[in-house]
Amino acid sequence: MPKDKLKVAILDMNNNQPNQGLRCIADIVRGFEDDVDYTIFNVRGADELPDSSYDIYISSGGPDSPLEDGPWRIPYLNLVQELWDFNKRSSDQKKYMFFICYSFQVVCDYFQLGEMRPRRSTSFGVLPIHKTKAGLKDSLLEGLDDPFYAVDSRDWQLVQPRLKVFKEQGASILSLEKLRSHVSYERAIMAVRFSKEFVGTQFHPEADPIGMRAHFLADANKHKVIANFGEEKYDDMMDKMDDPDKIIRTHKIILPNYIASAIKHLSPELIA
Repeated sequence: MPKDKLKVAILDMNNNQPNQGLRCIADIVRGFEDDVDYTIFNVRGADELPDSSYDIYISSGGPDSPLEDGPWRIPYLNLVQELWDFNKRSSDQKKYMFFICYSFQVVCDYFQLGEMRPRRSTSFGVLPIHKTKAGLKDSLLEGLDDPFYAVDSRDWQLVQPRLKVFKEQGASILSLEKLRSHVSYERAIMAVRFSKEFVGTQFHPEADPIGMRAHFLADANKHKVIANFGEEKYDDMMDKMDDPDKIIRTHKIILPNYIASAIKHLSPELIA
């Protein structure tokens, strides 16, 4: 008999705006097709949400303010809380959830882990990200250099961590944004382990060079980047895309390793 597969819910937070991130997430999940089936839910664009019967949840990035009060917000956060509470009650069966960029910001604000603030200017490009002491030992970032490189694209940031809340929840900061010695701004928190099962990044670990290159070679997108950031920034980003030690490596390690670890810990016999 064929074995039961784990269920993966991909939560699309892009609000019906075109993007490459959702394709990248689905491509990564399809790499585990022998072990999982997946369903995509258009959370912000169609008020779609999975129930709590799924085993692994991956919540995507997206546009706009993470503090917006759309009709999706309370049901989405209720689901997050339901899964969190389930893990607190259950000693064996667990629910796994990964938050990317916009979703990370929404959930960090919900858990009151720090201040969510607009940036003075957009952070954009293939940028270095530095591990913390906790990040150096965490399995999520295992196999990556310090610093490692990832796609960063955001107008908001998590700063001013509330360390008391981190301690109470058992959460830890895994990485910080690039060092900027020429300015006095506080470095944003780029990855958090909320628990053994809940993890999030403020960067885009799912991004792959194929999608990125196709997106930014399109004339409209190329001209937009050059107009906002300059031609030098555009050329630098395009040069870094094919470097095997940069986004290719991050793409192959973070989310695939997270899913593989979740599958390892989730026995199909325990699926509700």
